Amino acid sequence: MREFLLKLAAARGEIKADLLIKNAQVINVLSGEIYQENVAIYDGRFIGFGDYEAGTVVDAEGLFMAPGFIDGHIHFESTMLTLPEFARAVLQRGATAVVIDPHEIANVLGLDGIRYVLHSINQLLLDVFVMLPSCVPATPLETSGSSITHRELAYMIEEERVAGIGEMMNFPAVIHGDEEVHQRIAAAKWKKVDGHAPGVTGKELNAYIFSNIESDHESTTAEEAREKLRKGMHILIREGTSERNLEELIGIVTKENAWHFSFATDDKHPDDLLDEGHIDYSIRKAISLGMDPIIAYQIASINTANHYNLKNVGAIKPRYWADFVLMSDHKAVTIETVYKKGIPVFENGKLIDFPKSPPPTVRSAMDPDELSPEQLKIPVEGNRIRVIDILPNQIVTGEYVTTPLVKNGFVESDIDNDILKIVVIERHKATGQIGKGFVRGFGLKKGAIGSTVAHDSHNIIIVGTNDDDIYSVFQELRRIKGGYVVMDKGQVVSEMPLPIGGLLSTGTFEDTAADLKNLKQQVKTLGGTHPAPFMILSFLSLSPIPKLKITDLGLIDVDKFEVTSLFVD
Repeated sequence: MREFLLKLAAARGEIKADLLIKNAQVINVLSGEIYQENVAIYDGRFIGFGDYEAGTVVDAEGLFMAPGFIDGHIHFESTMLTLPEFARAVLQRGATAVVIDPHEIANVLGLDGIRYVLHSINQLLLDVFVMLPSCVPATPLETSGSSITHRELAYMIEEERVAGIGEMMNFPAVIHGDEEVHQRIAAAKWKKVDGHAPGVTGKELNAYIFSNIESDHESTTAEEAREKLRKGMHILIREGTSERNLEELIGIVTKENAWHFSFATDDKHPDDLLDEGHIDYSIRKAISLGMDPIIAYQIASINTANHYNLKNVGAIKPRYWADFVLMSDHKAVTIETVYKKGIPVFENGKLIDFPKSPPPTVRSAMDPDELSPEQLKIPVEGNRIRVIDILPNQIVTGEYVTTPLVKNGFVESDIDNDILKIVVIERHKATGQIGKGFVRGFGLKKGAIGSTVAHDSHNIIIVGTNDDDIYSVFQELRRIKGGYVVMDKGQVVSEMPLPIGGLLSTGTFEDTAADLKNLKQQVKTLGGTHPAPFMILSFLSLSPIPKLKITDLGLIDVDKFEVTSLFVD
């Protein structure tokens, strides 16, 4: 009580504030205004506006002051960074809170992965709110490293930093009333449930929303997002590394409906965080496309806080935590200083007194069965094959049917037509299961690339021009206990180990970003044409996303939600 009374006294101006931000152009996301004001801070919280005496006075004349940004949905594992390094990466970009869904590490390590996350966030300056993974495994169409039931979700939902249940990817099970799935939704109790409904429309969408699912980040067209908005969903406008939907969706945002929108990155690689940005990039891009800056900052802060019931964050308001950014240009989002609980954490282009990453505390989770080169071969069984067709800036894929290239009775990569062999090898339980198919859109002219990052079960996924290099990638991934590998003629061209669950690096943000840049550059030397080859590779096994995908069980027809044949006839 004494501490509370001291804060009240500071708010009344009877005792000195700790910090006064003077003459700032305050971006007030509550009133929808930008105006000059003084803002006082005491014991890490905003206490009021106006003239206050303070121990420290910062003259912010000419600077814009906005609440810290909030990412409404991200799988931090996509950055390949430990949570302390992830915090370093996004705090300097103005994000002071994030809503994460750690279902990548949960699919590999189960409850151990979630415990690792919950333990890590207690040591961070960044506020991390967790949506418990709802789909571990994501679907029955692949082999996961673990499973989490509704009972385990119900047990963890009471955790203070848990904001709800994460994206319900198995939308057919939701729509058709699967009991276990609906018990997982019910485990949220009074907290939020995130959606994941790519291309779901009409009465099926009605049933999905009726199941108490309140948000969606999978809209790829304005028409799709508008239907979901009209039916009451909170729309997360996604702008990640390979999933870029902002430009398409921004046209449906109006002054009247803007409070139903948030920004999210979903999946973003570390080099893009370094070069392009985080939520600051979404704000900048939205404003450049004509969005009112006030609306952009609302979408980047208070809207997300309100939707997820995040307490005392998202606005510059008495009692809220003093999380804010000072910018020299609010339209270009040129950040000069970032404050967390009234303390500068980024200033003059540098992070201030930031803790280093802890050593890994979880296993690598690499246990594939032995594999021979002969197991990679695909005997001819028909005259035409289904090919996964990569679409620009999307993780949805098409289905391309073509005549295969056949040599000695086996289907091989058709390099001239950019049709390359792709395989998924189970790595968790040594089952020996291998899914084999073909993909168009990588452009490789030689060699192979592979990874243990393959949504959502994160088995080994490899694409290549020939079986020898595909096999060599598999062997090298086993040796380094997970990560990324670029191979040519049996020689490692470049690699990046990811020893934490086969998902996360133990390196710094800057080193991991540099390593990934080098990997991408080396893929180009093999003829690769995709701007984000490893990100898109990781999504080709994502069986809840239409239309054609591949897992360790084989080719997946997502529309029918079943394993399908490589051969059409």
